[in-house]
Amino acid sequence: MIHPSSIIAESAKIGKNVQIGPFCVIGDNVDIGDNCVLTSHVVIKGHSKIGINNVFFQFCSIGEDCQDKKYAGETTYLEIGDNNVFRESCTIHRGTTQDKGLTQIGSGNLFMVNTHVAHDCILGDDNIFANNCTLAGHVHVGNQVILGGMTAVHQFCHIGSHSFTGGGAIVLKDIPPYVMVSGIKHIPQGINSEGLKRRGFTSSAIMAIKRAYKVIYRNGNTTDQALPLLNEMAESESDVKILADFVASSKRGIIR
Repeated sequence: MIHPSSIIAESAKIGKNVQIGPFCVIGDNVDIGDNCVLTSHVVIKGHSKIGINNVFFQFCSIGEDCQDKKYAGETTYLEIGDNNVFRESCTIHRGTTQDKGLTQIGSGNLFMVNTHVAHDCILGDDNIFANNCTLAGHVHVGNQVILGGMTAVHQFCHIGSHSFTGGGAIVLKDIPPYVMVSGIKHIPQGINSEGLKRRGFTSSAIMAIKRAYKVIYRNGNTTDQALPLLNEMAESESDVKILADFVASSKRGIIR
């Protein structure tokens, strides 16, 4: 169903059973998969490829030119997976040629009101971004991450899977997997053990992650001192290896 007040470019591809409500604008080179819903007043620009079963609430702006002053109109891309929900006034920008030219969003994510995802961000699956979250350019987010309301993430930061930030957190460095970050002081506050339980992590795995957290944050080690200890622990616990590999690959440094 397409409301007659909406404007659809001739080159746009619209899948089966797509619902487009009043006053939407779909630009050239947009590809919308089956069973998507655009409630009203949604703008989607190309080149944007959107999977199936995505829902866009009113006033979303998807696939717009980025806000990087180096952007000069080059052809760049946005890819969105399946089963995502974009609540009111979300803004998602395409990539830049200074990176890979691609902003990429996985599947099963919830973007609450007024979330912003800037150019060249790479997001995984099953994440929750609460109201007014802002991701600057080139941010990478893993899977099953929860960012509290008004969390602001500095450009080029990486956020590991299963991590959690409190409301108002200002993230200036990488957040390792499993780690909780407080909102006001935006410092580490332990691991997201309750979230890990809900996702089926065993008690032994959670205990191993807690011991690894202590190696990084509680035993007085620098990151360089902690890494050999984490790698040793990772030999017997694969979930700790994920943490160790993240810390080893961090370019901005991890939050302390």
